[in-house]
Amino acid sequence: MLETGAKAPDFKLKSHDGEDVTLDQYRGKWVVLHTFPLAFTGG
Repeated sequence: MLETGAKAPDFKLKSHDGEDVTLDQYRGKWVVLHTFPLAFTGG
């Protein structure tokens, strides 16, 4: 668990285009990470 005010650790995810995106690419900028359940999973 992160402490309040701590920097988030770097991580890698796939963009909607299937390209790798890392948090480090956006270091120093505002970032919003939005997640949603897969279609038809009932979530």
